Amino acid sequence: MLTMSEERGPNPPASDDSPGAIVYLVDVVSSAGAVILVGALLFAISGIFPPLVAIESGSMEPHIDTGDLVFVMSEDRFAGPGSHGDTGVVSARAGEQTGYATFQGPGDVIVYQPNGNTRETPIIHRARFWVEEGENWYDEADPQYISADNCQELSNCPADHAGFITKGDANSGYDQASSLPSCRGPCEPVKKAWIVGTAESRIPLLGNIRLQVQRALA
Repeated sequence: MLTMSEERGPNPPASDDSPGAIVYLVDVVSSAGAVILVGALLFAISGIFPPLVAIESGSMEPHIDTGDLVFVMSEDRFAGPGSHGDTGVVSARAGEQTGYATFQGPGDVIVYQPNGNTRETPIIHRARFWVEEGENWYDEADPQYISADNCQELSNCPADHAGFITKGDANSGYDQASSLPSCRGPCEPVKKAWIVGTAESRIPLLGNIRLQVQRALA
């Protein structure tokens, strides 16, 4: 037993487990968990993965800009009024009649695989109107978006198969009448099976982060 006059020994060394390191680890785990939770929620709502796409070109400007991050949802969910058949997609022509609009324009903006090629970067353009297999769609086309005097001079006319005629809002012509790198020439009418989903909303500039990561890893 020590008396009041006796000297105590030195204090024991502090523990190597710093509280700051534990707090940091908890923060990292919590942040990762929050990201996973948000991703799972977006997937549950959209029905596709990944539910977010980064915009690489200005073909949809000024309504969707390069570097935007766009939320995409399965076209079969919450289809708008006037959607064509079982596609779940409202064309611009139908949207003009029903008043349905997305991204400051009539109809749906769709994300699709160019000519069904899953190895190419998907295209995000507005669905303009639907054509049937073998249809002469020259008379249905807006003359300002084609450079032909008849169906014989127009690419993909008559249509080899049924599908959507599409166009970027900033582009001068239909995808099916223009030469696009992703399609290695004019795109074919977009079949339902080629549609990834419909664009629903955008977050400006946030897609630049994803694009920079992809370029760094390329």
